[in-house]
Amino acid sequence: MMNALKRLADRLATTPRRLWAVSFALFFALGASWSMSTPIGASPDEHAHIIRAAAVARGQIEGREVMVPHVVGGIEGKFAETGVVLPKFYQDLKDVNACYVFQPEVPADCAPRLKDTGTEMQVTTAAGRYNPAYYLVVGWPGLLVSGEGGIYLMRLMSALVCAALLASAVVSAAEWRRRSVPLLGVMASATPMALFMSGMVNPSGPEIAAGILAWSAGLPILMVPDPALLTRRLGRLGIGAIVLISIRPLGLIWFAGALFFALLLQERGALRQVLRRRAAWLWATAIAAATVGAMAWSSQHPDHSVIETPDSLTALKAARLTFDSTLIWVHQMIGLFGWLDAPSPAATLLLWTGIVVMLGLLALCFARFREALAIVGALAGIVVIPVAAQAMQASTLGLIWQGRYLLPFAVGLPIMATVILARQSWRPGMPWRRLLLLSSFALALANAAAFVWALRRNTVGTTGSFFLHPAMWAPPGGWPLWVGVYTAAAVVLALLVVVTDREEPSQRVAADAGSRGERTGRGRHRPLAAIPADA
Repeated sequence: MMNALKRLADRLATTPRRLWAVSFALFFALGASWSMSTPIGASPDEHAHIIRAAAVARGQIEGREVMVPHVVGGIEGKFAETGVVLPKFYQDLKDVNACYVFQPEVPADCAPRLKDTGTEMQVTTAAGRYNPAYYLVVGWPGLLVSGEGGIYLMRLMSALVCAALLASAVVSAAEWRRRSVPLLGVMASATPMALFMSGMVNPSGPEIAAGILAWSAGLPILMVPDPALLTRRLGRLGIGAIVLISIRPLGLIWFAGALFFALLLQERGALRQVLRRRAAWLWATAIAAATVGAMAWSSQHPDHSVIETPDSLTALKAARLTFDSTLIWVHQMIGLFGWLDAPSPAATLLLWTGIVVMLGLLALCFARFREALAIVGALAGIVVIPVAAQAMQASTLGLIWQGRYLLPFAVGLPIMATVILARQSWRPGMPWRRLLLLSSFALALANAAAFVWALRRNTVGTTGSFFLHPAMWAPPGGWPLWVGVYTAAAVVLALLVVVTDREEPSQRVAADAGSRGERTGRGRHRPLAAIPADA
């Protein structure tokens, strides 16, 4: 059984291009399944991002500032939104979910169908201050098809972008000598919540995917330097960094975090080798230009919102409340869908958390001091960053933190743990292959279960039938189609962890020399080069 799965995985990963194409197709299938099976208006703040994308696609990069009353978390205020002129359809989009949002037991069939009447009016969006780059990419399909069809196409465009970034992360993981373990790290970092956001019109999707790519491409550059792979790795790191930084100012912090831990784990002389490469300076220049552009946009579009936070909400109180909510942030990073009203099943949370904890503990067992410091540091960052952010912003913005905001940084924990394990020699008696395969299939099943649970909330409500029957609301094509597509893609993706280890250049040279020796009658009994234990 294991040999058959291994042969299938090897066929999927014959070359980097094939592996990228296969991974791209699988991640796009996962993201597209979320795109099609989530009702319009059933993802956080998506209406604001759809309006922003539609406006940018029509050339309305900026608009008139409009103060709009809002109540968030029980705190009243006036949000500085951006007014743009769009078809009335986009104004109706804001309230399309009013009958079921925050009511998990109510299915989405009560929502009215959106129709494009052609009438134009001023529509406001809270995303008007965001960098327009992402919206330029995903907004144009809305010009080709009006109404709900245009929104589904925007979602699919976002899923396409995220799939490309995640596929590049898979290729980066597959360049390790013992590539099965880093591949598991990428799969563990692509949580159901990350995949859900990849299928929505929301910059969080590509931000998380770019974070996974930045960690996956950045660590091997300095941990296992390979001149033959350096230019490609630098290119992937540069793309991930530019996407991260261009989406929102926090992206610069997430990229700096990935870079810091890569420097902490670097091998002696690796940085010097990188700095000698012309491609490194070209990509550094591109990243610097993206940073300057992003900071210039942010400084020219300040937030003038006025939030009436109570005097009792001090920095200390906000920090304490945020720290006490750490498990909630973990839940949200793994899978709390909709408007935080569609939870994953307990099995998904337990399996995903358990596997990430297992990887972290195994890494600590094998780690050197700097490697152990990196694992502990990343774990501390996952706890401390939300606390510090809320403490600094509570007096002006209130308590607005969500777990997905931290995912571009948090994905570094499973990725770092697995690359540390990939550098170790595999001790006899430890069934590594079986452990990796069981872990990857457990993640696949947990992923599929999260998808079904979210679909159940929208089709029959959380108190409805476990078998989603009779479905009050159904996605285009019917829910069985998308459950089948999602489950199949998740299972095939899990197969990649049993792929054969990659040969080192020294092995290939020795093998070639040996084959030439056999043909010429020389070196017939020369032994093959040993596989380095610490590669």
